[in-house]
Amino acid sequence: MAVEICIVYVTTRDKDEALKISRHLTEKKLIACANIFDGILSVYEWEGRLLEEKEAVIVMKTRKELFADVEKEIKTVHSYTTPCIVSIPMTSASGDFAEWVMNQTSRRG
Repeated sequence: MAVEICIVYVTTRDKDEALKISRHLTEKKLIACANIFDGILSVYEWEGRLLEEKEAVIVMKTRKELFADVEKEIKTVHSYTTPCIVSIPMTSASGDFAEWVMNQTSRRG
């Protein structure tokens, strides 16, 4: 049976924003769960300047088919102009875990 779930990786300005996004998506049944890593150091170029900023990362688990809805909802609450929202395919997962993710999330009609 093909794995129908994926990981969504998102960076945020801080832990509070990561919690806000995670709660919003969980309440809407768009993700099954989120793991938040606070205080990561990101190095990137933005508008011609090299920046080093502390951020938080969210690692979310959801159905592959919900990625477009997850992306849309993140953009409605995220503070960044161009947030990092990446879907990472899951090639395999524990059957019980994959089933739990599928049961915790809802197809959008």
